[in-house]
Amino acid sequence: MKGQGDATAASGSRRSGGMRLRRWLARAVLLVAAATLVVLGLAAGYRFVAPPVSSLMLIRALGGAPVDYRWVPLEEISPYLVRAVVASEDARFCLHRGVDWQVMGGLVSQVFDGEEGGPSRGGSTITMQTAKNLFLWPQRSYVRKAAELPLAYWIDFVWPKQRVMEVYLNVAEWGPGIYGAEAAARHHFGKPAAKLTRAEAALLAAVLPNPLERVAGKPSRQVKRRAGAIQRRVAGTVPYLDCLPSAR
Repeated sequence: MKGQGDATAASGSRRSGGMRLRRWLARAVLLVAAATLVVLGLAAGYRFVAPPVSSLMLIRALGGAPVDYRWVPLEEISPYLVRAVVASEDARFCLHRGVDWQVMGGLVSQVFDGEEGGPSRGGSTITMQTAKNLFLWPQRSYVRKAAELPLAYWIDFVWPKQRVMEVYLNVAEWGPGIYGAEAAARHHFGKPAAKLTRAEAALLAAVLPNPLERVAGKPSRQVKRRAGAIQRRVAGTVPYLDCLPSAR
């Protein structure tokens, strides 16, 4: 009798544990679904309203970093910067729908070919970087990359290309606590974003992969070399900027 009682209790405990696990899983699914709906709704709203803050700004601020964020319309940002950023970050910006599978396919091939050190670049389009900066986290991971893909498609669906570029240039990080082209231009060069020269725009684009260690206003030899390469590539991207008339 005692053995039967112990077995019954153990069975009941397992059922109870299974029910608790199912409840937690259901709550987790509901939480993820709710968060997804909020993000999709915010993205749709940002088609018309300037984002008041980004997840990257919040994360940095929680770590004690200041936030210098100055929104300006795309018309008040030098077209040289638009061209330099496209040449540096996403030369096929006007040709894809948020995700550039031509580039992503090359990265996947590098992974499966077992190239030492993995892919040399992340493969993120400007749209994917905008999604990351606005809604995700800065640390690289396959989970974050997987989240970027549907967000990038959604943003490309609800925003015109001009808006994608406008938001990206306004929320991109250009130094500790420096967000957006206007704050970056004033911090690094003491002028508004509208007045940036070709060389200054190339320097700003050159630091984007690592803005916490590279400085546009006091560029290292490596940053200068990269900026020079970007200036040489700009001419090749101009014919593909049909979606950004002001940059042409």
